Amino acid sequence: ICSSEEEFNWLLKEEVHAVLKQLQDVLKEASRRFSMPTPGFENQLKQENFILGSSTMDQVKGVLTLQGEVLTQADINLKVAKSSQVLHFQFREDKQWKLQQIQDARNHVNQALQLLSSRDESYHFKSGAEVNKLMDGVMLQLTRARNRLTTPASMTLPELAASGLMKMFSPPIPGDVMVNFYINLSKLCLTVYQLHVLPANTTKNFKPAGSSVLHSPGAMFELNNNRFEVSHVHKVECVVPWLSDTLVFFTISLQLCQQLKDKVSPSNTRTLLIMT
Repeated sequence: ICSSEEEFNWLLKEEVHAVLKQLQDVLKEASRRFSMPTPGFENQLKQENFILGSSTMDQVKGVLTLQGEVLTQADINLKVAKSSQVLHFQFREDKQWKLQQIQDARNHVNQALQLLSSRDESYHFKSGAEVNKLMDGVMLQLTRARNRLTTPASMTLPELAASGLMKMFSPPIPGDVMVNFYINLSKLCLTVYQLHVLPANTTKNFKPAGSSVLHSPGAMFELNNNRFEVSHVHKVECVVPWLSDTLVFFTISLQLCQQLKDKVSPSNTRTLLIMT
């Protein structure tokens, strides 16, 4: 009967590298999803159009063109509340908008892959603690990657009003409209706010809204000595299939990391000792 130490050394030498290889394969697939090439043009990222808002009830309809982490075009129609007027605006030809959440998630996946490639098959792990440390590092990057997609940035209304996004459209967005794009899980979201100016002599109790991903009607803010209130909020969204795939790959990878941590944990080593 082999000793538990030999068995544990075998685990460190063979089993650990087998799992690391599996983990690398899954994360390479995840990384590949962020930069899918155009069929026939391997050096060019694939462009995909997403239609947001299609029901007749929707006040807002948008066609967004996504190329990797960049929105290369946005075409938005807004039915103005209380009138039959339809506003239409789109990105100026010289403008693109980077979705920072996607870029950050991709960077975290690539950092996890770098950690794994620093321990190739020829590397000999000397202890379970060393494997644990590597898995903790990989899990930290994967958790950060997932959190970037599941947790859009909170913004105040003045921050949104001052963002570069407001200056990207042609014709320019009217002063009583604001837009925002973000990722939530696997969905590409477009929010349009309609505002009205609060008269200087208003008796309304002015209370500026804090930071939020999605502000509600009635939210107030001050900008350039004017006070505004959100009168209408329109949110439309669309699933991005490759982001769904990516989130599944994150879950599988985190499970693989945890299983490997369990295998090399001190309690598992004790079980091997008892068995021998």
